[in-house]
Amino acid sequence: MVLVREENPGIVYRFNPPVSRDLLSGYAWHYTSWSRCSELCAGGAQMQQVVCKKQADHSVVYSHFCDKKNKPRDKKRTCNTEPCPPTWWTGEWSECSRSCNGGVRTREILCKRKVSGTEERVQGDSVCPAPRPPLTEPCNNHSCPPEWLALNWSECSPSCGPGFRHRVVLCKSGDSGDTLPESDCPKQGRPSSRVRCNLQRCPPPLWVPGPWGECSAKCGLGQQMRLVRCLTNTGLPSSDCPDLQRPSSMQQCRSKCDLVLFSPTDNPEECKDVNTVAYCPLVLRFKFCSRPYFRQMCCGDAWAERDAGEQTRDLDGGDGHVRLTLLSVAVGTCETSEPPMLLPLLLMRSRISFLNILPPSP
Repeated sequence: MVLVREENPGIVYRFNPPVSRDLLSGYAWHYTSWSRCSELCAGGAQMQQVVCKKQADHSVVYSHFCDKKNKPRDKKRTCNTEPCPPTWWTGEWSECSRSCNGGVRTREILCKRKVSGTEERVQGDSVCPAPRPPLTEPCNNHSCPPEWLALNWSECSPSCGPGFRHRVVLCKSGDSGDTLPESDCPKQGRPSSRVRCNLQRCPPPLWVPGPWGECSAKCGLGQQMRLVRCLTNTGLPSSDCPDLQRPSSMQQCRSKCDLVLFSPTDNPEECKDVNTVAYCPLVLRFKFCSRPYFRQMCCGDAWAERDAGEQTRDLDGGDGHVRLTLLSVAVGTCETSEPPMLLPLLLMRSRISFLNILPPSP
């Protein structure tokens, strides 16, 4: 800066004269020593960097003291190119086989030799130094806490429609596997013991008839009854069966009549047993025991005296003759004016005859 020693009118002048290259001649670029080789074998690299030094004492200074345009490049060379000796290569450990109560983890072990910076060759185990690193090691040796054990699911019940599957859930000891109270296991982690299921749509309920009962008549026409129920496929009662498809719960039936076989010369005392009198079941069924004759014949009273008169005539049967015999049986004085009741009884003669129980002739 040049100052003029005159009256200062308030104007200041500044001058920047150019710096001569001779001022930079005291600094220069220099190479450092070679660095240590990056690898002990199989080819490494060494570096030689460029730094700015003060010429007077060769001390390293900031790079802006040197001319950047003239800075040389760093040097690089390979080193230790001979192959490495065989060594053991170990892989990563696997996960532990158990989370508690002592597990095992494994890893891969190989004998390798590095021949270059990009190539490794697998060697035999005998080439590598002993001892060989372990393949396995124990892990997670701490005791297991109690845990839930869920067994297999059952079949869906019922087999159709909405249902459930069930399974047994147990609290097991982590050490011995013994069953423990459920309070020993964490409540939040308990597996579900029941889930909903729906395999298929259920068939509609059906009318299911039971077996026919006994015929109401011991002789001739009667009625049979049976139970008809509306059931689902699981056997439960239902009210959804169509009424038009309901089977009949009653039908007619016919019982074989055990008719008494006797001739007019038979001993009437043989008929005192009610089971041997053919029309007694009808008497009991139609409640004719109020009449003295039927009461005596079929209801346990004494046997009535009979005075039989025989009337016989022959009917043409086509291939022979049928002999019809009529017997009149004395039944005493009638208590009512009702007409007599005719009960046919089968008689064995030469062929087939019918016996009619008639009131006494006048």
